[in-house]
Amino acid sequence: MLLTTYLVVTSFFALLANAFAHKCGSTQYLSVCTKITASISTASQVFYPSSSQYIADNKHSFISSSAASACSVEPGSAADVGVILRILGSTRTPFAVKGGGHAVNPGFSSTCGVQISMTRFNNIQIHSTTRTVDLGAGLTWDETYATLIPLGLNVVGGRIPTVGVAGLTLGGGYSFLSNQYGLSVDNMAGFELVLPNGTITHVTSENEDLWFALRGIVTKFTYKTHPQGQVWGGTRNYTVDQLDALKDAMIKYQEKKDRKAALALGMTYSPPGLGVFVIFCYDAPTPGSGIFDDFLAIPTNQSDVSTRSFTNLFGSLTYMIPLPNFRSLSNGLPVTQYSRPVFDIIANQARFWGEKLSALDKDAIISVLMEPFDSGIFSHGSNSAYPPDRSRALFPTPVTFWYTNASLDDTFLREIRHYSRAITAAADADGQNVSHAAEYSNYALFSTPLEDLYGANIPRLRAIKRSVDPENVMGLTGGFKF
Repeated sequence: MLLTTYLVVTSFFALLANAFAHKCGSTQYLSVCTKITASISTASQVFYPSSSQYIADNKHSFISSSAASACSVEPGSAADVGVILRILGSTRTPFAVKGGGHAVNPGFSSTCGVQISMTRFNNIQIHSTTRTVDLGAGLTWDETYATLIPLGLNVVGGRIPTVGVAGLTLGGGYSFLSNQYGLSVDNMAGFELVLPNGTITHVTSENEDLWFALRGIVTKFTYKTHPQGQVWGGTRNYTVDQLDALKDAMIKYQEKKDRKAALALGMTYSPPGLGVFVIFCYDAPTPGSGIFDDFLAIPTNQSDVSTRSFTNLFGSLTYMIPLPNFRSLSNGLPVTQYSRPVFDIIANQARFWGEKLSALDKDAIISVLMEPFDSGIFSHGSNSAYPPDRSRALFPTPVTFWYTNASLDDTFLREIRHYSRAITAAADADGQNVSHAAEYSNYALFSTPLEDLYGANIPRLRAIKRSVDPENVMGLTGGFKF
């Protein structure tokens, strides 16, 4: 499943120029804003640049993924989303749909036209008989967990505070619980979807095409729930001289089998050097025998690992907090194993590019996250746009560059591609055959070819697009375009 409502661009610099200079803030779309204002119900509202709500609706986690829209609209009902879509489609007005606003790629959930903010879709409704929960498309994961965890319930959701429910789910969704239950999309029971023609429909697995490729705007996600008690976890920080020991621990961890266990090993270069951390999560008050012992035996200079609530663990994770004054680029590099040569190239490249790029921009931060998952992670679901191939597990491996100097956009774009190619080449040399493995769209760089995201599923995705959206209404918004 995915939201196929996307725009392809080939030049990062050109995209930013379009987002921030090319008629952004002009009056050309104001008549459309006025028409929307006159057509929606009192449950919804339109805002203009002089208002604080307009600023909030357009704000994203990073300045490079924000834009100055002509107006913002906060629909308060699915019916009003339909009204808005019909107006935008008939006037051929560019628009964007924002859930949590964590999108890194510029132009994917921001626009010079009409910014749709889903913030009013913030209801949570639990259905105890079906063991499901309805989550509004404007919720973030910290809001969701704050309601569910005290009730002993959880869903296969995000791992970073402030990330939106909508974006994570529609991209596929990796979670601390994925080793047990699969991806977020493998744990869906249904969706409330507003089609491009404004019609409201409820999508279940019986709607084979829409279940495979959602086309329109999702207003509500119905998730399967799972029981949730206390967990054991947190973050341990290490000095760079522990890298060899951490590499050995990572190799041994990947040989073990315990689906309640999850971890991520991160490296972040910020002057004056490279920092290393490991995030642990075990879905029980104490970890399974021996599962993390190799990591715990390595001396740490800081640790908050303990038995705690899931919300407490989740709230402690700040490795991807919003940096609204920073620009950002991200790319995901799928591998099948963090072998010794792959581990080494990831670490060496983080240090190399960190040193080089921080000499150009003193605020530059280079980050990479190794995410080993269970070999059967894709066995929990089927028939989804991502992953196009469920025969083997892929570890998505996000690489992220943060910086503040806008004149270096093209430089940072070029270098993140170099970093990415180095990791892929090392994995291929290691026999992993990942040069054409599916990239996780929530991590993928904006210029990633569709074939590298959805593989053999592309013909079917294009056919569904032609059937459901013959007027290409969703082509007026951002993202990866079919």
